[in-house]
Amino acid sequence: MNMPGEKDRRGPLRRAHPFDTTAAKERLAAGSGGYEVVYWSPGLELGLYVLVAPEPDRQRPHDDDEVYVVLEGSGVLEVEEERVELGEGHAIFVPARAEHRFVGYEQLSLLVIFDKEPPP
Repeated sequence: MNMPGEKDRRGPLRRAHPFDTTAAKERLAAGSGGYEVVYWSPGLELGLYVLVAPEPDRQRPHDDDEVYVVLEGSGVLEVEEERVELGEGHAIFVPARAEHRFVGYEQLSLLVIFDKEPPP
């Protein structure tokens, strides 16, 4: 299982190609949650992150800016000293290297969008 922001071994899609976020969400929810990359290119990573209580959110700060879009469920995102309540349809930006984690959820499914900066 990868955590959000960890490098995945799969490469970018060669052409425009649909991907099944519902299947990824169901696979992750059937277990204890986790993260699955559904698309990667040199500047962008899209993933599904599913959190299932009582498993805690174990992610660490990432080197890239990211946006979370709540697909299903609700919870609270703690970013540094701030707490933001989120529900289905909400989205939130988290800057690179910010300490953050989700709390207060039963089951939470998120689309995660990373702005992957190319190496210098």
